[in-house]
Amino acid sequence: MAVSGAFGGSGAEPRIAVVGAGIGGLTLGLALRERGVDCRLFERSGELAEVGAAVAVAANGSRILCRLGLGERLDAVSDVPTELIYRHWRDGRVLARHPAGDEYRRRFGAPLWGVHRAELQRALYEAWGVEAVRLGRVLTGLREVGGEMVLRFADGEEVTADVVVGADGVHSAVREWVAPGSTPVYSGTSGFRGLAPVTDLPSLPDPGAIQYWLGPGAHLLHYRIGSVVNFLAVLDGPDRWDSPGGTAPSEPGELAARFDGWHPAVREMINAVPQSPRWALLTLPALRCWSRAGAVLLGDSAHAMVPHHGQGANQTIEDAAELADCLADAGPGDRAGAFAAYQRRRRARTRQVQRASWDTSAALHLPDGPEASARDARLRSVDADLEWIHGHGSRAPVGRS
Repeated sequence: MAVSGAFGGSGAEPRIAVVGAGIGGLTLGLALRERGVDCRLFERSGELAEVGAAVAVAANGSRILCRLGLGERLDAVSDVPTELIYRHWRDGRVLARHPAGDEYRRRFGAPLWGVHRAELQRALYEAWGVEAVRLGRVLTGLREVGGEMVLRFADGEEVTADVVVGADGVHSAVREWVAPGSTPVYSGTSGFRGLAPVTDLPSLPDPGAIQYWLGPGAHLLHYRIGSVVNFLAVLDGPDRWDSPGGTAPSEPGELAARFDGWHPAVREMINAVPQSPRWALLTLPALRCWSRAGAVLLGDSAHAMVPHHGQGANQTIEDAAELADCLADAGPGDRAGAFAAYQRRRRARTRQVQRASWDTSAALHLPDGPEASARDARLRSVDADLEWIHGHGSRAPVGRS
């Protein structure tokens, strides 16, 4: 697939190869297309299937998706949370609450969506064109030859391009070439996920809100998606993560036992569905450089973070929009200039969000006492503290109008 010309040119074949057709890769493809730039997407899975239960798309992500023409489609399949509420683990009393819904949309100029990950990815697939994604492409090697990048796949096929974008997640094969030896780090916390029917949760207050239940050594986050409540239960431990990959089996009943004594709504939620595998919550040490030769990183491949600000997907969407603009604005063949501009725009911000998410982890798991009371006071001002996250890009257009 040797190609030539400027990034915005009309060569017979695309010059940009995107490895990974998840949220980041597909958003990048759509943002590039909006700027008149072609690319090709390669996905390791043999079919386009969702991973995970649901995702919260905050204004910093949803405003980009709206500008790419997906707003009406995603409004139709998403729930809009009424509030953000923090509760005490045992008695359920409100520690802090902040408005969402229409007030949030007016404030930030874009919605807060709770959406099935399947619906979000389906909207992106359909906008891009399912037939335009090359499936079953497992990247096994990457090299530079004569200024071009050569991708090698598991079946022996080789593809040549000028730019390779690693949108292939926390265990990125592209990152192995860009920054050899940079591996994800286990945070010391793990999570269990589930989708519980609302009808099985008679003790749940405010089912339409995003809610955090905070307690010693654990917390539970949930929000409604249609007729179910999507939840993530996060626990301290285990001390080490020896299982390959991001999940591992756990002892039957372990999750329910860990939340024994918590509010009835929490116990109902956990007991309403079979116990999921345990997920390692991983982060990635800050990379000095996000690119090497013609390869560049995007999303979790560059800055995987723990999920306590709900920003993993949103930061990936931001990356995609910025990288598309940098590539489209670059002069003919100036991939180095495009990559440098992209890193300047994104590295400091993603590090800041990573750090904020990491610091939040310990605060959510404090036992009752003076430190927890001080945290609760800070939570009452979190609406203002998070303006820098959710309000990002509110006046910055994506692509050309």
